[in-house]
This record gives sequence, C-alpha cells and structure tokens, in this order.
Amino acid sequence: MRVILLADVKGQGKKDDIIDVSTGYANNYLIKNKLAVPYTLGSKKVLDAQIKVRQDTEDALVASLNEIKQKLENKTINFKVKTGAQDKVFGKVSTKQISDELSKLGFKVPKQSIILDHELDTLGTHIVTLKLHKKVVFNINVNLVK
Repeated sequence: MRVILLADVKGQGKKDDIIDVSTGYANNYLIKNKLAVPYTLGSKKVLDAQIKVRQDTEDALVASLNEIKQKLENKTINFKVKTGAQDKVFGKVSTKQISDELSKLGFKVPKQSIILDHELDTLGTHIVTLKLHKKVVFNINVNLVK
C-alpha cells in the first residue's frame, strides 16, 4: 500500500515521502497514529500544494534575511572595553552583547545565530560569523577598543 508520510518515521522515511508499506502496517500503525495518509490523487494534490506554500514561505524568509545580510555584511561594530596592564581586556565580549548592539542598530539577530570561532578577549578587530538561515551566512567585524 502506498502512503504519504505526515511525519518522520524511523526506518521508513521523512515527512512528505511517498512510500510503499504493507497494508497491515499502514492501517494499524501509520494511519492509526496519524503518521501517514493513504496515497490518492487528492492527497497528492494536497501534498504538492503544501510543499509549494512551504517553499514560497521559505523563499520569502530567505529574501528578507538577504536584505539584512546586504546591510550588515562586512559592517564593523565597536565595543569599548576596559583593559588592564599590557592592554589585557577584562572579561570578553559575548554573543548576547553583540546581539544587543545589533538590536540598537535596528536588526533583530538572536544570539544563537552568532558564531564565535574564538573568544573576543583581545583588542583589535575580530571576524564574527552570523548564520541567520542555512542559506544566509555572512561575516561582520567586531572591533574592541580601549
């Protein structure tokens, strides 16, 4: 029996896959637990429409994130930090501080989207990666000054 999966099923397939399984497994487990629906022309049309809507939504999201990328890419953000002897920075700049500074500039970037390759604990310019979406990744400069 052919079914369309409504959720990921271990050992069978991912959501939206069309698979062939035994009739008993389909009826008694997959369909009963709302993990799949029987494959028909109507269900195939519904699936295609849902995939199209999801794709259009993702394309719109990527487009809006690319606008943010255009405005922020290679931009420099300055942080005034306290230093001790030999210009040693007290503490370090965190992803939350970078996120807060970007918010002040008008860009809502969650701290989880900020990727630090190394700790920002020395004076100078550091390259920080922002991953807003799997298709939208870019760098900004973070400058630590006295």
